[in-house]
Amino acid sequence: MNNNHFSNAQRAQVLTEALPYIKQYNGKIVVIKYGGNAMINEELKQQVMEDIALLWLIGVKVVLVHGGGPEINEVMQKFGKEAVFVDGLRVTDKETVDIVQMVLAGKVNKSLVTLLQKKGGHAVGLSGMDGGLIEAKVKDERLGYVGQIVKIRPQPITDLLEKNYIPVISTVASDHDGNSYNINGDTAAAYIAGALGAERLIMMTDIAGILRDKDDPDTLIPELTISQAKALYEEGVISGGMIPKVDCCIEAIHKGVKNVIIMDGRVPHSILMEILTDEGAGTMVTGD
Repeated sequence: MNNNHFSNAQRAQVLTEALPYIKQYNGKIVVIKYGGNAMINEELKQQVMEDIALLWLIGVKVVLVHGGGPEINEVMQKFGKEAVFVDGLRVTDKETVDIVQMVLAGKVNKSLVTLLQKKGGHAVGLSGMDGGLIEAKVKDERLGYVGQIVKIRPQPITDLLEKNYIPVISTVASDHDGNSYNINGDTAAAYIAGALGAERLIMMTDIAGILRDKDDPDTLIPELTISQAKALYEEGVISGGMIPKVDCCIEAIHKGVKNVIIMDGRVPHSILMEILTDEGAGTMVTGD
């Protein structure tokens, strides 16, 4: 609807309709995993940051966990590094993990913090290395410095939330010996949401949610329990790149998150639709 056709009465109506949801989420922790296309498209990025700032302003404790794959690829090319994959996973040598750390914990993280501040939020950037937030170990020798999460120490996040900041977290981690690791962003978001006992984990992706027919957006499944999700694995409805995403949803619920949403981050203001309206966006995965 064009702003000009939107009367003040309609604006007021929209706000009063959002009130029960504002009450429901006030003071609650919501973890948002952000990456993919919503991150590359500048206009969408601005809108996502506006949504997060708005949620923060109405008292939602938002934790932003971000990726940055395309930016990493870009910098690797500049360094003349070829991406090598084993069974679909990126092999990460010492030089690559240094690039990942530089891009994620540096450039990407700080640009998101700055953008949130510009939109009226108070944000602080953290990496998984800060305060021992994410402790990792080698996931598979063949992959080099790709990490498997051993432990989450949520204290740095909870301290920031108590002081009313938006924590912005890049998913690099370290081990006892000080080695750096690249951690899958979806997995990190699931573990962090679990450690925080978050009300909700929102996974922003490049698809509408879980579709019964992957080529038909009208076959979106709005809600799924864990056992229904497992049945869809068997049927082959959840396949390919969707499998690890749904695995992360199930992991988060087992760790104590109330529900997880897989949604299309390319839809403008999808976060606000999900949290502040009865319509929702994407697929909600819940416990049985």
